[in-house]
Amino acid sequence: MSIRLRLTLWYVFLLAIILVLFAGALYAVLSFSLSNEVDRRLQLRASEVETTLATVLAVQSDPRVFLLRGGRVTLPPVDTFAEPGVFLQLTTLEGVALSRSENLGAQTLAVTAATLAQVTRGEAVYANLTKDRAPLRVYIAPLTIRNQVLAAIVVAESLNDVSNTLRRLAVLLIAGIGAAVGFAFGVGAILAYTALAPIDRITQTASTIARSNDLTRRIEHKLTNDEVGRLAETFNAMLTRIEELFRAQQRFVADVSHELRSPLTAIRGNLDLLRRGALDDPAARQDAFAAIESEAARMQRLVQDLLLLAQADADVTPRVEKRLVELDTLLLDVFRQARLSAHGVKVTLGSEDQAQVFGDQDRLKQVFLNLLDNAIKYTPSGGQVTLAFNRADDWVRVTVADTGIGIPAKDLPHIFDRFYRVDKARSREQGGTGLGLAIVKTIIEAHGGRIEAASVAGKGSQFTVWLPAAK
Repeated sequence: MSIRLRLTLWYVFLLAIILVLFAGALYAVLSFSLSNEVDRRLQLRASEVETTLATVLAVQSDPRVFLLRGGRVTLPPVDTFAEPGVFLQLTTLEGVALSRSENLGAQTLAVTAATLAQVTRGEAVYANLTKDRAPLRVYIAPLTIRNQVLAAIVVAESLNDVSNTLRRLAVLLIAGIGAAVGFAFGVGAILAYTALAPIDRITQTASTIARSNDLTRRIEHKLTNDEVGRLAETFNAMLTRIEELFRAQQRFVADVSHELRSPLTAIRGNLDLLRRGALDDPAARQDAFAAIESEAARMQRLVQDLLLLAQADADVTPRVEKRLVELDTLLLDVFRQARLSAHGVKVTLGSEDQAQVFGDQDRLKQVFLNLLDNAIKYTPSGGQVTLAFNRADDWVRVTVADTGIGIPAKDLPHIFDRFYRVDKARSREQGGTGLGLAIVKTIIEAHGGRIEAASVAGKGSQFTVWLPAAK
């Protein structure tokens, strides 16, 4: 069952429940009101009869004896046009009808002995009777003269008008509820279709994208701030993100394949030469073995770097064994190593300060060696690389600045992307894989820090690392 149909049915069901409850309440209130009105009229009519009979019987010396001996008593006439279906009867306490209205004819209104017993005690009683298969509402009141109950005044009124009124109301309510439910079903179906049509379009677009693998398609929707509009915007944003990840994955696979192809080609070439015995000179064989070992080591570093980045992509925090690290001591050690490998480049120490951080000493050393190595690598002979570190509130700031070739502004936002090289030809010649800065950023973020880069092409670059200081 579709959501559209379920929404429509729920809407119609709830409306039907509300209408039925309202109709039931209306019917009950009207029925109660009409019944009370009938009872009130019967009581007023009985009071009028009692007043009239009291006037007639009051002149008798003994009204009870007068009635028992068959004294003639005339009931007030009933206006059958003004009060249709109203009947009067005067009954003795023994159940004998003394007098009755003309519209009763030869019939009498039967009163039970139990009811007469109540009347004898001076109580008025309501009852329901049937006359000619027509329901009657009966009011039996005591006729009291000189504090003595002489007889029972029976006033009855037909309930046909009340029944007909309630029957017509019930028919109107049922017909109205049926029409309202049918109308609501139609309107609800239209509203549900209108409201859910954008979701159908989203579903169709998603299905088309899934079948065609075309991640460039987007959901077409009006710029509305309702739930469907926000859903479409979120879906489009998700598609954009998926497309970016898909393109990045394609580039990643292509770059990995390219990076692995070079060392594998070199290894296979040297192995082929060794297998064919083409290298008779021992020195040449040693060079071949050295080349194979170098390329294998390069592949090992590449695989380790890829494993580290794969963990970061899977939201798995790279393994760092955090301990208290004397960062100033570690940086001085890195500084000394960098000076040994800086051929023709002057490596200097700028501001320094005592600093401690919680982190993995080996990983942090890898970060700063990588930054200094890059700075030296891209600084021409005669240039300068400066390492500086100091405390800044709750942070430790480490900067690596150089006077090298710099980074073009268009490349600066991408330098932390894996396999990205500003100068691809030169980077390959120098043995770079394009993963160094990506790994640096991953390790720094695993320590709760951040890294920033600033550069001017032709003038140099500066990398700033922020790490939380140990407290």
